[in-house]
Order: sequence, then structure tokens, then C-alpha cells
Amino acid sequence: MATSRAFSIEEQTRLKQIVQEGCAVHLEMDTLKEGLSDTVKAIAEEMDLKPSILNKAIRIAHKASFQDESENFDELETILETVGMTL
Repeated sequence: MATSRAFSIEEQTRLKQIVQEGCAVHLEMDTLKEGLSDTVKAIAEEMDLKPSILNKAIRIAHKASFQDESENFDELETILETVGMTL
């Protein structure tokens, strides 16, 4: 069972501010993601690439995780070869 808490005027002001700022940040993030998605689709089409592959390249570059991805792919390749599915 939740208990009610009375917030002071200062706390109410801080809560309102953080909620407003958080909403603004999320709106900006949504707008930026939508713009990136449109750009990726356009470039992928121009270069005859799948947008999902281009998005994956962006995620890997952002996280600087190419080595991890490469190791995961090597493991995946080994598993598929083991079960008789060659690439």
C-alpha cells in the first residue's frame, strides 16, 4: 500500500521543473531519432543498402563495440557450421 507524501513548495517546484525538462528532452530525442531514421532510409536507398544494416553500423560505431560484434559473429558462425549450415 502506497503512502501519501506531502511535498514542500520547494520540492513541488523542483519536481515540476524536472518533469518539464524530462518531457522536453524526450520530445527532442524523439524528433532527433525520427530525423535520423529518415536520413538513414534515404542514404540506404541511394546506396542500395538495407536500412537495418546501416542502423546496426551506427549502433556499433556509437558503442565502439566492433570487436564484441566480431567475436559474437565468429561464435555464431561456429555454431552454424557445427549444425551443418554453411555460410
